[in-house]
Amino acid sequence: MDSVDTETARPAHPPAADAGVTALYQAHAFGLVRLAIIMLGDRPAAEDVVQDAFFGLYRNWGGLSDPAKALTYVRSSVLNGCRAALRQQTRRDRRDRAAAADTRSGFESAESLVLIGEEHRQVLLAVRRLPERQREALVLRFYFGLAEEETARAMGISRGTVKSSLSRALAALGRMLTEES
Repeated sequence: MDSVDTETARPAHPPAADAGVTALYQAHAFGLVRLAIIMLGDRPAAEDVVQDAFFGLYRNWGGLSDPAKALTYVRSSVLNGCRAALRQQTRRDRRDRAAAADTRSGFESAESLVLIGEEHRQVLLAVRRLPERQREALVLRFYFGLAEEETARAMGISRGTVKSSLSRALAALGRMLTEES
């Protein structure tokens, strides 16, 4: 009987995948977690979304047409993960409201409130009240400093749609923050 080498029985990822994903993770994971926190308002959920995005990148490394675009891939994966998490949260909230009165005390911990301060909290709350597309465009363009074209690619929309979404988002934020003052 021939023995089976367990090392060759497993699908192997090329060393480039290990090195590429590790380098990308070390350079960008913190920023991507911050992006997801802004989108979701929940650090553990944000960390899960980012972890899933990097795992997906690692799994699909061999299918990348251009490894230089891996950051764009993982950023889009994070945004898609946030969208899915928000949809899931919306369904869960609807189910909870139908079952009983909503008794949640809030979505930020006391620790978070202390860390980001009252002003930052108000801005983040206003950003979270924006429609999804406006929120994404605003965060990618101004928080991450992406160019309009990069923002459009990350969101899968045209550059003109990014511009109009940003314009509407800034106007809405201005109104919301003025009303709260």
